[in-house]
Amino acid sequence: MIGMIQMKIFKKTITISIIAIIIIIILENNLYTVKCIANDYSVTLPVKVALFTKDLNDDYIESLSKNFEDIQKNNEGKVIFNFYDAKFNKSTQISDINNKLNQGVDLILLDIVDINDLAEVIKKIAQYNVPVLVFNREPYSIDVIKSYKKALFVGTDSKQAGTLQGKIIADAWNSNKQAIDKNNDDILQYIMLVGERFNQTSIDRSTYSVLTIQQAGIKTQELASPILNWNTESAKSTVEALFLRYGNQIEAIISNDDSMAIGAAHALQKYGYNNGNKSKVIPVVGIDGMIEAKELISKGFMLGTALQNPDLANTIYTIGMNLVYGRDPVEGTPYKLDETGVSVLIPFQEYTGPMFK
Repeated sequence: MIGMIQMKIFKKTITISIIAIIIIIILENNLYTVKCIANDYSVTLPVKVALFTKDLNDDYIESLSKNFEDIQKNNEGKVIFNFYDAKFNKSTQISDINNKLNQGVDLILLDIVDINDLAEVIKKIAQYNVPVLVFNREPYSIDVIKSYKKALFVGTDSKQAGTLQGKIIADAWNSNKQAIDKNNDDILQYIMLVGERFNQTSIDRSTYSVLTIQQAGIKTQELASPILNWNTESAKSTVEALFLRYGNQIEAIISNDDSMAIGAAHALQKYGYNNGNKSKVIPVVGIDGMIEAKELISKGFMLGTALQNPDLANTIYTIGMNLVYGRDPVEGTPYKLDETGVSVLIPFQEYTGPMFK
């Protein structure tokens, strides 16, 4: 009788041991698979991230992409970035997105070619239950982002950027009016370099820069406002032509971004301005805080820029991973969701140099 009891105990012990071993094997085999309960799907490391951009050769996007490559190197085995360049062709971008969704992707970073297509693109992505982080191009309506629970917009406050530009110009005018107001008419004659037509970011940056200057009690006159598609070479050639037309009438150049501001600064240098001679300067202000722009500012060849957070790529990466794993989107960042609940706006900072010092 005792022998039979011992045998039963032994069998139960063996059964429990076998079950334990099986559980351990299952856990080990799934060591690199994370179950996202909140997202209702599994993510197998490395996390596959696809960045779709309108133009991979854009200075800002190129810099951001290099930062993402560094993040991948520093997180080997955890994340893989793939980059897709639409070359301003929206059909190419939509086709690339469809193909990647069919192949399998864990997170989409979207710099959309045509903002009018955003609603349809997000609707398509939602069918695959893939998180999407929209950046660089502000939606016309935040309702497009709200339409999908795994969509988020990470951008910057374009009104703030324009306001900072205006402040930089106004401060320079008030401190160095004699050097800037070349014709002594008490009016700031300026050229506005516009990124895109009908683009909300361009509209806000342009509007608020001039509005801030005017609110400082400075009269303004716009000489020209060419649409340059955020391109350095286009800005350089355009400003060269505008200088031949307006010459000393130009008292400031306000650019929607640093890429075009850099082109403008180089164009002015061709005609002997902004080379270090304090008597021959035309203030140029940009937005972003690109490395070359900061170098030009430090030498006094540009007046200033609205500086964007230099750690933007890591912020986008952190927020993106939070979306993938179903966490609070801003966990691990110093930022908060704005009043919409689906947007993170990265603030700008004023950055100036010794142009008049």
